[in-house]
Amino acid sequence: MSDQTAGSTLLSALKSAVESADQAVEKVLEESSAVPKVEESGTVISIGNGIARVSGLSGVQSEELVEFPGGVTGIAFNLDPAEVGVIMLGGGENIVSGSRVRLTGRVVDVPVGDALLGRVIDPAANPLDNRGPVNFSERRPVERDAPPVMARAPVTEPLQTGLKAVDALIPVGRGQRELILGDRQIGKTAIALDTIINQADKDVICVYCSIGQQGADVAKFIARLRDYGAMEYTTVVVAAGDGAPGLRFIAPFAATTIAEYFMEQGKDVLIVYDDLTLHARSYRELSLLLERPPGREAYPGDIFYLHSRLLERSTHLREEYGGGSLTAMPIIETQAQNISAYIPTNLISITDGQIYLSPDLFQRNHLPAIDVGKSVSRVGGKTQLPAYRTVTGDLRLSYAQFEELEMFARFGTRLDEKTRETIERGRRVRKVLTQPELKPLTIPEQIAVLLSVTEGLFDNIEVEDIPKAEAKVRRAVTEKLQEISKKINDGELLSDEDQVAITETAAKALEENEDEIAEE
Repeated sequence: MSDQTAGSTLLSALKSAVESADQAVEKVLEESSAVPKVEESGTVISIGNGIARVSGLSGVQSEELVEFPGGVTGIAFNLDPAEVGVIMLGGGENIVSGSRVRLTGRVVDVPVGDALLGRVIDPAANPLDNRGPVNFSERRPVERDAPPVMARAPVTEPLQTGLKAVDALIPVGRGQRELILGDRQIGKTAIALDTIINQADKDVICVYCSIGQQGADVAKFIARLRDYGAMEYTTVVVAAGDGAPGLRFIAPFAATTIAEYFMEQGKDVLIVYDDLTLHARSYRELSLLLERPPGREAYPGDIFYLHSRLLERSTHLREEYGGGSLTAMPIIETQAQNISAYIPTNLISITDGQIYLSPDLFQRNHLPAIDVGKSVSRVGGKTQLPAYRTVTGDLRLSYAQFEELEMFARFGTRLDEKTRETIERGRRVRKVLTQPELKPLTIPEQIAVLLSVTEGLFDNIEVEDIPKAEAKVRRAVTEKLQEISKKINDGELLSDEDQVAITETAAKALEENEDEIAEE
């Protein structure tokens, strides 16, 4: 009887084991069951200069991402009946005629997230700062629709650059698009650098997009950001000049997508495109290689649409859409001061104003070399703090009149006393508007200096001594008028008593330090 019981138990255990094994096998089969997948592929006809021509991709869509051997990707750009023109997003050294190409079914996207702050990446999100892989919360397409009109709010808050000439005369608002243009090597990038550095402790995220710049210049720019602690709130996107032209083409769009992530979180963001002239040239190069019809200055006809759909993404959102803002400062290079060329006129018409840098002022060491007469802000005046409007209400007009008078005075014309006083005052105003690079000023410091020059406190000081006198005024007002400084920072209107207090404090500081200011 015991043998029969033991056999029954063994049989039951064996049956249970077989059933468990069957269930495990069924589960594995269910999880690893093969699902048929259709994958369309084509063949490379030719490749070179950042362009590939591919046949056989009958189901490809416009701007779809295609993959070459080795993981190299490209954008399907020209959809012709016989072939597809592809913009390469990487080196094609190992790709030859006859290589297979497959469709991916997605468009070009880029990682976004808070982890990108402080990082240096390329437009494909590959790290360039030797700090390991890029962490991200999600991926978003580089080409996105601009916010609709009904989602936009008026631009009401200023973006302080720390530069007296800009904040006082050409103010920029958060959500505005302010163009920086001028000939090469006269300080366009320096204005952007000062603006980024000045955003410390102002709760503004910055994105700097370098397009086709020399590696040494980009490295120097990043080093200065690190020296001033600005990389903590900045992301740098670099499309090198010696890299694939396709990366230079998508760089500003990828950088804007990264910036939009922060804007949609309700934050204020500043994005700098340095520069869109090289971006336009890269697009012209790709278009001509793809045999698209050239237009004015050999640029394709849709270059205007390319830049307009990029810059239209910069705006100030209404509160129900997050309330964030994206301020754009595109940089372009002119040739021989020709602002009527194709790309400058395009971007001047797209943006909300421009800061024009003059080679003549640069050669005379009036830095930043901003030509006040040719510069304008079509939005920022409404966002300017009340203290600026009180102090600099007619400064722009009087400064423009001074420049006209100074031009006539060069011909040796005999001038009356009032005209001579106007010219002398104007020279001091121009000297006050000069500012060393990497020395952004606080709002109270700017107000104190501008009020001092408009009230004539610098009239008896030699022009070359103005910087020393300015430093004394800034120090005195900062140390002795902290209550008024707080009112200025809080956006309150300056009363007559406040203006008198600033003027008296500045005059006393100049009087006490008269000998020190005048000594060589």
